[in-house]
Amino acid sequence: MTSFEIIDSLIHSALKTTAPSIALAVYHHGEIFAERAYGYLDPETQRQPVLNSTQFDLASVTKLFTTTAFLMQVTAGKAKIDDKVVSVLPEFAKYGERDIEGGQNPHTLERETNTLDGTVDPSQVTFRHLLTHTSGLAPWRDLFLTVGDLPPAPETGETVNHQERLTKALDLIATYPYVSNLGEKVNYSDLGLITLGAAVARIEHKATLADVIYERVSPAVTYNPPIPEKCPPTEYDERWRKRRCQGEVHDESACSLGGIAGHAGLFGSADQVAQLGLRWLYALDGNDPQLSQDIAKEAITNHREDRGLGWVLRSSEGSSSGQYFSENSFGHTGFTGTTLWVDPHRQLVVALMTNRVYYGRESLEILTFRKKLHDAVVLWIDTL
Repeated sequence: MTSFEIIDSLIHSALKTTAPSIALAVYHHGEIFAERAYGYLDPETQRQPVLNSTQFDLASVTKLFTTTAFLMQVTAGKAKIDDKVVSVLPEFAKYGERDIEGGQNPHTLERETNTLDGTVDPSQVTFRHLLTHTSGLAPWRDLFLTVGDLPPAPETGETVNHQERLTKALDLIATYPYVSNLGEKVNYSDLGLITLGAAVARIEHKATLADVIYERVSPAVTYNPPIPEKCPPTEYDERWRKRRCQGEVHDESACSLGGIAGHAGLFGSADQVAQLGLRWLYALDGNDPQLSQDIAKEAITNHREDRGLGWVLRSSEGSSSGQYFSENSFGHTGFTGTTLWVDPHRQLVVALMTNRVYYGRESLEILTFRKKLHDAVVLWIDTL
């Protein structure tokens, strides 16, 4: 088999074990080298094939768009990375110092124990802390059970009041205990990115974060897809919604906020996500006027535990990018099965979209598949 036939075979095999809908976009030196779609939106009847234009639930890959929007605001002089969060969101510290306690398990909802002593002063948290996940904020809390009633299904056409719910969420985040001291360690935090997303909208004086992302980062990706049935379905939500999510963000907290949040909620095609990676390559070369070269370089510098500013940096072991991406590569994954990796040395961008939670969130097939796929892509590119 040729190198790309190996990739093709790998993806076809994954349709049976990893995800029923898969899309891939590969750019090399700014040129599209592969854009392929596989599988079906309806794997049982197989009447709706996945298209290159199909928009997947990006899950935490949304964080990259939020981060990029903020760093563009920094480039424009509207904010600084080391500004205090309270300079934009004064309500973030409205309840004063917070105790350090345990977090909450997102799968069981059980509270976790923590033996650390002390308190954290939220007024000292900076945007850098949010970007590097070192704020001490808990990774996750059950916002979806407390900000309002269950949102209606997308097909009803009904919506919830996003602003009202975001206000409630920010108030709740301000009450939660922290899980570590400020700047002490990495706690990958959805709460931190919800907060950052709210700040991005307020900095720009926009009604929602979506307005800023569409204007500054990408007009192609979308929150709350207008035709939900054209999106790959994700998990059947037994716990809360009692329905399979399709064109509705899988993440419960983002859903409870009306589908718009800084940590999750965006939908996009493989090519639309790859375009974000391309912008970062352009910025690193000094060719994106909205994102300065110095800020882009700082964003992919290791600040702590293989974390840049929003980005995950390639580590020598266990990276979802596999074993062949260059050491200066950077990327991010999403819980639904999405991935973006950028290799500046090769000028390579790989966006892999799947709906791996269709088979249930417990499946770990995606972990092996991502690595094999990225390895196969690099071996293909390196033979060209």
